[in-house]
Amino acid sequence: MFDFQPMELVVLATVAIVVIPPKDLPKAMRVAGYWVGRMRGVAQQFRSGFDTMVREAELHEMEKKWAAENERIMREHPPTPALEAPPLDAIDAQPAMPALPDSEQHYSEDGPPIYVEHPTIVASDAPAPVNLDKAAS
Repeated sequence: MFDFQPMELVVLATVAIVVIPPKDLPKAMRVAGYWVGRMRGVAQQFRSGFDTMVREAELHEMEKKWAAENERIMREHPPTPALEAPPLDAIDAQPAMPALPDSEQHYSEDGPPIYVEHPTIVASDAPAPVNLDKAAS
C-alpha cells in the first residue's frame, strides 16, 4: 500500500529531529505509531471485507452451476416410481427365520432351556513363581 524506501525514511527522520524538539520526539513517535497502526487495521479490514465479498460471489456462482447440473441429471434420469409394498398378510404368513434341524437345537420345545456344562480349568505342571522378597528374609 505505502512504499517507503530506506533513503526516504532517513530524510523523514532528519526532518522530524529538526522540526520536533527532542523532548516532544517520543510523544510524536507514539502518535505516529498509533496512526500507522490504525491505517494498517483499516487496510486489513477493507481487504478481509473484499475477500469475503469475492468468496460469497464465487459460492453463489458455484451454487448456480450445481443447480443447473442437478437439473440436467434429473432430466436425463427421471425418478422411478416407488415399488409397492407387499400386503401385510404375505409378511405374516412367512416365517421370520427357518427352524434349525433337530441336531442343532439347544432348547427343548416343551420344557426349560438346556444348559451346557462349562469347561473346567486345570492347573499346569509348571513350577509356581518364587517371590524373591520372601525368599530373602
